[in-house]
Amino acid sequence: MISLTTFDSTKELLGDLLRDIRDGKTQLPDFQRGWVWDDDHVRSLLASVSLSYPIGTVMMLHTGSGNVRLKPRLVDGVTLQNPTDPERLILDGQQRLTALFQALFSGLPVYTLDARKKSIKRWYYIDIRKALDPTVDREDAIFGVPEDRVVRNFRGEPERDLSSEEKEFSEQVFPLRLVFDVSAFTEWQMKYIQADPLTVSERLANWNNLVQEVVRRYQQYQVPIILLRKDTPKEAVCQVFEKVNTGGVALNVFELLTATFAAPGWYFRETPWRGMLRDEVRKR
Repeated sequence: MISLTTFDSTKELLGDLLRDIRDGKTQLPDFQRGWVWDDDHVRSLLASVSLSYPIGTVMMLHTGSGNVRLKPRLVDGVTLQNPTDPERLILDGQQRLTALFQALFSGLPVYTLDARKKSIKRWYYIDIRKALDPTVDREDAIFGVPEDRVVRNFRGEPERDLSSEEKEFSEQVFPLRLVFDVSAFTEWQMKYIQADPLTVSERLANWNNLVQEVVRRYQQYQVPIILLRKDTPKEAVCQVFEKVNTGGVALNVFELLTATFAAPGWYFRETPWRGMLRDEVRKR
């Protein structure tokens, strides 16, 4: 019997998904707009995953078909000396996956926006004691700090300094960038527990609880994925993308069609002809 289904649905561990993004196995189609999420969105997403709350389904397209040839590009924050051809392209879920990759996996500060839409860089932490307090909202336990890890007031005076591990231990805050870095995670854990000889038992208890109630939720989180098969017609890909891609910066179907029918090697986002081609598609 011939299957009429054009997609498969599955789940993947968040860590495996982010690793594929880092390695370039999962990329974006070049027509996708850029990363635009602000600090509040990033913190809210990190809080949701830490509680095992659903964050929505990600939609991807298997590559390797002659039906749809889309120029790929790496997810924002990924750097490869020798980029490879991707196995999958993200059609819906760019903002969520970019936020999670940059905050939890890249080892670099997150490029995001403040409330005034000004570009900023942030490292994200979770306050251990607040995270374990059932009366505290999880979003209030997760916070970001500037690239130098020093929070300053309007006069430029330091108000909170997390620029060293010792200061992180003293504040009892855990850097979320270490969640999937096994070696660095283990090293930080041992130093944190032993940071204050007078509170070793308390720190050990707090740490064990944090791992059980928060860290493992990140490490065991499964992301629902809809995967369009490589033989999906390009018309179907256009229609699907138009309907599902409602977050971030909207991309209309004319721009998608332009990118779909463009010649191989043509970078949609960099060309000055995009608007003209879009108008031509409209006429047809």
